[in-house]
Amino acid sequence: MPKQWTVDEISNAARAFQPACVLTAAADLDIFSVLHNSPMTAQALAAELHTDPRATAVLLDALTALELLTKQNNTYSVPPNLTELLTETSPNNLLPMVRHLANCLRRWVQLARITQTGKPPERTPSIRGEAADNAAFIGAMHNFSAPAAAELVSRLQPLNFTYLLDVGGASGTWTIAFLQAAPQAKATLFDLPHAIPMAEKRLTEAGLSDRVTLLAGDFYEDDLPTGADFTFLGAIAHQNSREHNRALFVKVHAALKEDGLVVIRDVVMDPSHTSPPAGALFAINMLVATPAGGTYTFDEYAEDLTSAGFAEVTLVHRDEFVNSLIRAKKKGSSGK
Repeated sequence: MPKQWTVDEISNAARAFQPACVLTAAADLDIFSVLHNSPMTAQALAAELHTDPRATAVLLDALTALELLTKQNNTYSVPPNLTELLTETSPNNLLPMVRHLANCLRRWVQLARITQTGKPPERTPSIRGEAADNAAFIGAMHNFSAPAAAELVSRLQPLNFTYLLDVGGASGTWTIAFLQAAPQAKATLFDLPHAIPMAEKRLTEAGLSDRVTLLAGDFYEDDLPTGADFTFLGAIAHQNSREHNRALFVKVHAALKEDGLVVIRDVVMDPSHTSPPAGALFAINMLVATPAGGTYTFDEYAEDLTSAGFAEVTLVHRDEFVNSLIRAKKKGSSGK
């Protein structure tokens, strides 16, 4: 039965951007970290951040109304239960994810025009700058992945590999999870140059840097390093068209040893491309952020992997968002 919408539900859906804009603006300005260090009035914070005093006061009051700040005697501070989540000093903070979503938000508001043209908008950096935006994206991938990594790796067991190739390995989150599950294995993490220092830092903190080779490159342009018996494509396929994915799968096939495995972690849609709902919305994110990315069904993945030479394509785990797992095997020299 179709959902019976009410006036209030339509109104609330249309204005849902408002709290998101307030939260993401505060994250971009690093308001939470500054006020955690020293509670301030709006005027004092404006002087600290070099922002407009009136605009700063309005934003702080909105943050207080949303219970993201507290206000007493015109002094604003961060609630204790938010300091771990939204301040730079916390090792587990979610600021990278919030800042990445702020960058997404600036593209999403252009959806009507993008639908007319079929082309994503020109990327413009946030007030933090392009380098900070890249760091926020890599950090956001860790925010999204770290809570789920160990459990998802366990769904792939038994995993018998000696050499992992983590394509687009970003922050190293998945390389760490796989190497912790396979203590004798080694890995190569392959990603763009700006991601490598962040991966190096996290791998060093995990005590795994001696087991990992960090290699800068572009999988659209460069061949992949050879010799791995296991390749992981974590949240990579959705940023590509199916044509691009087929080309990437061919590169993965060429790089793998005979009988090697590839595992894809990504959204897997139903045949209608409308479920899971988070996947349908994520396809919008690819529409506004990439030239041809999208979300795909298992049958589409299977067809594209088979065309690249893989066999035994299996849906190992189905998730409501990006943590579905597909496994395939490179055919051995006998063709089996």
